Amino acid sequence: MLEKIQKNMKIHNKLLSDYACSDSEAIRFGEENDIDIRTPFFRDIDRIIYSLSYNRYSDKTQVFSQNDNDHICKRMIHVQLVSKVARTIGRALNLNEDLIEAAALGHDLGHVPFGHVGESILNKISLEHNEGYFNHNVQSVRILTDLEENGSGRNITLQVLDGILCHNGELALKKYQPVKKTKEIFLEQYINTYHDNKAIKKLVPMTLEGCVVRISDIIAYIGKDIEDAITLGVISINDLPQNIKEVLGVNNKSTVNTLIMDVINNSISKNYICMSDRVFNALIELKEFNYKNIYLKANSEEQAANYEKMFRTIFTSSLNALKNNNREANIFKIYLNNMSENYKNNNTFERIVIDYIAGMTDDFLINEYNKIKEN
Repeated sequence: MLEKIQKNMKIHNKLLSDYACSDSEAIRFGEENDIDIRTPFFRDIDRIIYSLSYNRYSDKTQVFSQNDNDHICKRMIHVQLVSKVARTIGRALNLNEDLIEAAALGHDLGHVPFGHVGESILNKISLEHNEGYFNHNVQSVRILTDLEENGSGRNITLQVLDGILCHNGELALKKYQPVKKTKEIFLEQYINTYHDNKAIKKLVPMTLEGCVVRISDIIAYIGKDIEDAITLGVISINDLPQNIKEVLGVNNKSTVNTLIMDVINNSISKNYICMSDRVFNALIELKEFNYKNIYLKANSEEQAANYEKMFRTIFTSSLNALKNNNREANIFKIYLNNMSENYKNNNTFERIVIDYIAGMTDDFLINEYNKIKEN
């Protein structure tokens, strides 16, 4: 009976494109000794959605922080939208949907409180303390390999980790062609991102599925951010350039559908993911519009300065607690006491505090700051 169930779970491999990543190609960094009916990437999906860091998605900012509108996108909704967009493209191209879903659901686990402005602040702090560059996609990999399971990691496949590392939706390309990698190449690229500020822009996924997740990140946020900005009164639909509306449509639904269909039509039966010139150019113009009219206005200078004050206060307080072995501090009680000896012994105090802060939700960071301020 078990053999029949396992055969049923693998049947999708017979339908995969010649350019897809089959389950038999899955590579792990650790051993898997237990019997399981799940295929490797399917199992990775479960390991990600049952992780503690996945739970925290629901209280992390996507673009707009601290607003009273419950319909504004949070990080949890964004990753689900990325997964849905990517699986739609993946199914149309006969790619491995399990690999796609795992990478999509895990791609933003490393995002810090208050979205990209929070990431920028933590990056400055990290550089000041000689801990290298901080990038949320790199932290997502670190969470799954070094932080989850009390510092032991979740033993996620190389292909999923690579899709997560290379997902950066801020960097749009007309064509995404995968590059083969070994464990060693992946680890070298991962380590380089801490020391070379240009390394993050050179990353290319090792699978076609990873390429799909990367373009789907852009598709999922580009129109939704406009929708949210209109809801909050930051912009109006009339502010959008006419040529963008003519190519991509006038709402998120039409934008998502246009982009998905363009990717599928230009990528089917190919060993790369591609967009047409017309749609790609409109997408780039729309990204520039969003940056100038939404992202630069999402947080006022006063808000950004306040966030930085909170980050730095918590960082300094937590670092002093570690140096003074103050076990009554929250960094011990809430975080470090639950971590393995291997984690404690192989990371600097500064890196431990960065991990601690990066894992916080928006509300937790605010509450932690207020507690420190009161004392």
